[in-house]
Amino acid sequence: MIAQVIVAIVVVYFLSRVIHYGRQYRYWIHLTSKITPMGKLHPIWGHFVLFENMQGYYKTVLDTQERTRTKLFHGWTMFFYPSFGVCHPDTAKILLKSSEPKPRHSVGGSYRFLLPWLGDGLLLSDGWKWERNRRLLTPAFHFDILRPYVQIYNDVADIFLEKLQKACDSNQSIEIYKLVSLATLDTMLRCSLSYNEHVQEMGDSHPYVDQVNRLTTLAIKRMVTPWLYPDFMYGLTADGRENKMLTDSVHQFADEIIQSRMKALRLDPDLINKRRKDFLDILITARDENGKGLSPEEIRAEVDTFLFEGHDTTASAISWAIYSLAKYPEIQENVHQELIEILGGRQQLQWEDLSRLKYMSMFLREVMRMHSPVPVVSRYLTKPLCVEGLEIPAYFAVDVVIHAVNHHPDVWPDHMEFKPERFEDEAKLSRDPFSYFPFSAGSRNCIGQNFAFNEQKVMIGSLLKRFKVSLVEGHVYEEFPDVVMRSKHGIKINLEERK
Repeated sequence: MIAQVIVAIVVVYFLSRVIHYGRQYRYWIHLTSKITPMGKLHPIWGHFVLFENMQGYYKTVLDTQERTRTKLFHGWTMFFYPSFGVCHPDTAKILLKSSEPKPRHSVGGSYRFLLPWLGDGLLLSDGWKWERNRRLLTPAFHFDILRPYVQIYNDVADIFLEKLQKACDSNQSIEIYKLVSLATLDTMLRCSLSYNEHVQEMGDSHPYVDQVNRLTTLAIKRMVTPWLYPDFMYGLTADGRENKMLTDSVHQFADEIIQSRMKALRLDPDLINKRRKDFLDILITARDENGKGLSPEEIRAEVDTFLFEGHDTTASAISWAIYSLAKYPEIQENVHQELIEILGGRQQLQWEDLSRLKYMSMFLREVMRMHSPVPVVSRYLTKPLCVEGLEIPAYFAVDVVIHAVNHHPDVWPDHMEFKPERFEDEAKLSRDPFSYFPFSAGSRNCIGQNFAFNEQKVMIGSLLKRFKVSLVEGHVYEEFPDVVMRSKHGIKINLEERK
């Protein structure tokens, strides 16, 4: 009798869930019928059958908006679950101006797959914790802190250029994406952690860049493989085990730096006043209004976040900037001519020069429009949200496809043409400010955007002071977006020393 009751309860519960899902599914069908689909729907695999990786996802989104001029699109994952995305300033601003968090807790939430690695830092945290940490960390990017970093940018660039010089002297082409990644990691370590251990000189023997690239690749692979969403399933796979090993390794790298600094400050509390104050100093000594500081786990999360975001996204922007200089020789000479005029007879850029590089600023902005360093961000709806007259239900993630906004034909009619002049006089343009946001926008914009933009200027200025660059005939230059915009086959260039 008891067994029959239990069976009956299970059956009733199961039927109630089926009925509940049926009602939801019917509503989702009705809602998505009013929204532009990404393409032809497979009856089981949804729209995931259209692409194997994020390159296929972005191509599908860009093709859809080119064909339909949509501002809002939808897709279906397997198991009949819809997803949503926005690709126009009118719809992007609704998400970016909201207080909705990143999708880090939902089963398919894309940021959830970065959480074991990056932890609860500024990129992934939300609510009061994000607000507190943002407030505590903002002083790390004050102009007075950023000013002395310019010399570090120059020092790092000098090492980078010496590597290029060897290729130039031997009259060989060189792939620059990995070299740029090592340089931007070197910059981040020196500026934020006062860590100067010859990262660029070590080259391939320094594993951090490869580990970060592999972690992002594994995260993207998991995002487009729904049956690997459950943690216990993923942990059983070779990818899951590799992800755990790489995560432990990058954590160990950060922990060693943090523990060394904390020990030094314990031995000499006045040490912080004897030298340049860096990001790690601020993390260790920061206190909120209640006098409470960050825990060791919170400090590591912020260090991991800044090492990743601060080197990988900037490396993408600089690499595609070098590609663009090589592809457009006339633009390269315009950037160079402005640089020479500002430098005069000096060899290196200084803090005061950076704001005077008007054409270079226009050029770099166009690079980040054409090749978005961060192609997409997402928000998780905690309540229903009205977009384009339609109410998207709560508990869905919505992609804000920055790369698609940067190429929407209604906003940028000639979006595949490279034209720095688009940004010549932004103050007088009527363009919506949410039509271009390479560092995201709203309250969760990138806290380090001035740091990154200054670093780009110094690196590109140092390069052009010494070399002319050109593309390598026959090499295939192809965007390969994942967490950042990479190059599928690398970015090869030829170098010619300037007289």
